[in-house]
Amino acid sequence: MAVSSGARLSKSGADGEVFDGQQQYEGIGKRAADKFDPAAPPPFKIADIRAAIPARCWVKSPWRSLSYVVWDVAAVFALLAAAVYINSWAFWPVYWIAQGTMFWALFVLGHDCGHGSFSDNTTLNNVVGHVLHASILVPHHGWRISHRTHHQNHGHVEKDESWVPLPENLYKKLDFSTKFLRYKIPFPMFAYPLYLWYRSPGKTGSHFNPYSDLFKPNGRGLIVTSTMCWAAMGVFLLYASTIVGPNMMFKLYGVPYLIFVMWLDTVTYLHHHGYDKKLPWYRSKEWSYLRGGLTTVDQDYGFFNKIHHDIGTHVIHHLFPQIPHYHLVEATRGAKRVLGNYYREPRKSGPVPLHLIPALLKSLGRDHYVSDNGDIVYYQTDDELFPSKKI
Repeated sequence: MAVSSGARLSKSGADGEVFDGQQQYEGIGKRAADKFDPAAPPPFKIADIRAAIPARCWVKSPWRSLSYVVWDVAAVFALLAAAVYINSWAFWPVYWIAQGTMFWALFVLGHDCGHGSFSDNTTLNNVVGHVLHASILVPHHGWRISHRTHHQNHGHVEKDESWVPLPENLYKKLDFSTKFLRYKIPFPMFAYPLYLWYRSPGKTGSHFNPYSDLFKPNGRGLIVTSTMCWAAMGVFLLYASTIVGPNMMFKLYGVPYLIFVMWLDTVTYLHHHGYDKKLPWYRSKEWSYLRGGLTTVDQDYGFFNKIHHDIGTHVIHHLFPQIPHYHLVEATRGAKRVLGNYYREPRKSGPVPLHLIPALLKSLGRDHYVSDNGDIVYYQTDDELFPSKKI
């Protein structure tokens, strides 16, 4: 009562230091958070979270969504024109980072199209999604369907699709080179193109093959469409390289594409890893859509938050992917009142999110596999993988 009303209590510690009531309250809260079990079934339902989110957060504005597309495409062409005009080695690194980041921003808008959070018009979502994703060599429908599988099974050891943990038995069958490429920086940050072609270890199928086990028979026509769009972009790039030269094409498109892939792999990995305490993965009866979604992690990307359309605000996006990106921050503020300790406040970033590099390295160094047994499991570490490095 005293704390909530603003009155301040105090008492002396053993060393004579004075503590006030607010400090005691915060200390109790910290101890409660330390004892919190993230695998415990939450005391709320997904409907409770939904009810806490303001109604306006569910509204999709196609004009507002298109305005982001126009802005991002304009930025891409402006950077392209600047690079061609200046054509200086002093400017190329700036261009590569900026353009690769804009490619990533285009991906996020295409991602909204894939979720249907871009607009309520399916045709508009598909047209814009194909244009944006094909321009950065992503097969829109192939990715969209596998990404939907990821959302529907987030946090499930066997059924999840993106950066899913390997069971111990499968992990130990991998040769050293595969483990090295999967866990040794910087190689995992370039995995996305290989994932599109081959998926992850233990899973089969290609995002380009309409007969892949990723897709149902009634979706094969969609896969053909997105694969053709991807191929058309590849042909265009080859043709353009005959005009400007392969070296210039590599500088204009190739390097930004690699930067984009690094953004994609880093951000999507940190959506589900990198928290300072290990989070659970589920199997069988212990898994539910809500419990799986609550193991996702929000991250602060500083200056880049708005550039890549608040994709780091990820917990609410996973639970309610139909919310447009421009409402995610407000929706999260409302949902936090219900989530309590199940929401892990992201560490505040400076202008450049350098604080995420240690988290990424730590996770890749320790999060290698999960037990073959148990319905609630946590990552375990292969101490022999990089024996020279003490985790």
